[in-house]
Amino acid sequence: MAPRCCLLCCRAMKWTPVVFISAIIAWSYYAYVVQMCILIFLLLYHPILILFVWSYYQTIFAKLRGPPKEFYLSQTEWQRLESETNENNQKQQLENFAKKLPIQNRTIAGFPRYCEKCKTIKPDRCHHCSVCSSCVLKMDHHCPWVNNCVGFHNYKFFVLFLGYALLYCFYVAVSSLKYFLAFWSVSHGTGRFHVLFLFFVGVMFGISLTSLFGYHLYLTVHNRSTLESFRAPVFQTGPDKNGFSLGSGANFAEVFGDNKLRWFLPVFTSMGDGVTYPTRTVDLDSDGLLGQRQRWMEEGDQDSSFENRGVDMA
Repeated sequence: MAPRCCLLCCRAMKWTPVVFISAIIAWSYYAYVVQMCILIFLLLYHPILILFVWSYYQTIFAKLRGPPKEFYLSQTEWQRLESETNENNQKQQLENFAKKLPIQNRTIAGFPRYCEKCKTIKPDRCHHCSVCSSCVLKMDHHCPWVNNCVGFHNYKFFVLFLGYALLYCFYVAVSSLKYFLAFWSVSHGTGRFHVLFLFFVGVMFGISLTSLFGYHLYLTVHNRSTLESFRAPVFQTGPDKNGFSLGSGANFAEVFGDNKLRWFLPVFTSMGDGVTYPTRTVDLDSDGLLGQRQRWMEEGDQDSSFENRGVDMA
C-alpha cells in the first residue's frame, strides 16, 4: 500500500509545474480582462490567449510515439544478446537483426543503437527517456513544464507554445505599460495591484522566453534536436551535426509541414513518420517517397546512448 501511495504522490508532483503555469494563465486572464478591461485591447487579447492555451494543451497531451513493433527484439533475441560478453558477437547479432531496418545512426563504435530497457533497436534520432520510461521518436528533451517528452509527436506544438507564450507576454506587458506607469502617480485601489504585477510577470516571463524560443527556432531551421546540438548524430561515415539538415526552408517544413495555412495552428502537420529521415547523403536518384522528398528539399537553400561503449544501452 505504501509504495503505491508513494507512486501516486510522485505522479502528482510531476503535474506541479503544469498546475503552476495554468494558475498563472488563469490569474493573468483575471487581471487583464476583469481589472484592466479595455475593450479595444481585448479584441486581440483573446485570439492570442486561445492560440497560446491551445498549443500548450497540445504539447502536454500529445501521445508519445515510440519505435514501431518491428524494431523490438523477441525475448529469445534480447536474452541472447545481453548474455553475450564478446562485443564483436554483440555487434554481429545487432547487425543481423537491424539489417532490414531503415536505420543510419550508429554508436561511436559503429554498433546499431540498442536500448536495454525497451529491448529495441533505436530508430534514427530516437532516445530513451528515463522519466517517461520509454524510447521517444526524435526526442528533443523531457520538459517538466508540460509533464511530457518533447519529440516528433509534439515538437511543432512546443515551438508554437513558446512563440505564443512570448507573444502573449509581450502583448500583455505593452498594453498594460500605460496603466503600470499611472499606478505610481494616481491613487489606486487594491485591484490596481493586479495590473502592477501583470506587467512585471509579462516582462519577466517574456525575457526568459525570448532566448528559449530563439534557440528552438535555430534548432528547427538547422534540423537538430536539443540532444543532437550537444552530441552530433553518428552515421556510418562518422559524426555529423548537419547530417539531417536539408536547407533552412526544407528543415522548417519538416517540422511545420508544407501547408502554409496550417503552420501557425496547433495541429499536427510535421512531415514523415518519425522513424526515417532524409539526409544529405541519401541517393537523390533513388526511388520512393524519401528520394522524391529529398529531391524536392534539395531545390531549396543548402546548409552545409551517449556512452563510448560499443552498444548504446539506453
